[in-house]
Amino acid sequence: MARVVGLFVSSAVGECMQARTEVRALAGQGLEGDRYALGRGSYSRGAREVARHVSLIARDAMDAANEELNQRGLAPFGPDETRRNIVIEGIDVYALLGQEFCIGAVRLRGSDPTRPCHVPSAAAGKAGFAEAYHNRGGILAEVLTDGLISIGDILVTETLQS
Repeated sequence: MARVVGLFVSSAVGECMQARTEVRALAGQGLEGDRYALGRGSYSRGAREVARHVSLIARDAMDAANEELNQRGLAPFGPDETRRNIVIEGIDVYALLGQEFCIGAVRLRGSDPTRPCHVPSAAAGKAGFAEAYHNRGGILAEVLTDGLISIGDILVTETLQS
């Protein structure tokens, strides 16, 4: 069963991600108080081909990336340091691309894989994020309905409901 194990927001580029036990999702915008909902994200100013409302990452992918960093003698990244909004366990988040799903009562649509960059390394003062999280960095999603997302909420897809 896929469920939320971490929630994070940051009001501006480079500011630390703040852990939340619940956060309000705003349709067409993102998470209340987060830089992308506020139009202050790294990619907020450019033309958007896909919705960048929220980012999701799988806990398993984080574990694998951090194991790679450990093997290279580099410091691992904590969930907040990945700069992703929602940490999920129990599902490969890439399976959500192009489909609608619910987290709690909030409906979302997987829009695009993230492209790990230098920002998490720079913000955390640690090396190796872009390389270790390549193909493990998670996905972007569009928020389709308003509502609360909380730690422990179940992620449900049409495939899982059938």
